[in-house]
Amino acid sequence: MTNENLGNLPGGEAVNLANMVDYSPHSIVSREIVKNNSGSMTIFAFDAGQGLSEHTAPFDAVVQILDGEADISVGENTVTATEGETVLMPANIPHALHAKKRFKMQLIMIKEKGQ
Repeated sequence: MTNENLGNLPGGEAVNLANMVDYSPHSIVSREIVKNNSGSMTIFAFDAGQGLSEHTAPFDAVVQILDGEADISVGENTVTATEGETVLMPANIPHALHAKKRFKMQLIMIKEKGQ
């Protein structure tokens, strides 16, 4: 089963998302696996000490930790999220991520209709 909008994610198959990207020393590795008019899904691997500095996005973003542990700041709140946990980063709210230990995550960007 194929669909042009799915990119690297095969349709109709069970996939281990954490296996779709590998860790790299002192780096952040990303792989976009879905992108269409509604949003995107990207898998990231962060080595320990790496992160994304505070920024905002014009649409909601959902992070699911696939492996390891991350500190995620949303507005004034910082949480430590571990494998299997999910954090919503609402549109237009400053957020940042930091890897105290290496971690992998799935990032889903959800666009509003008309964006």
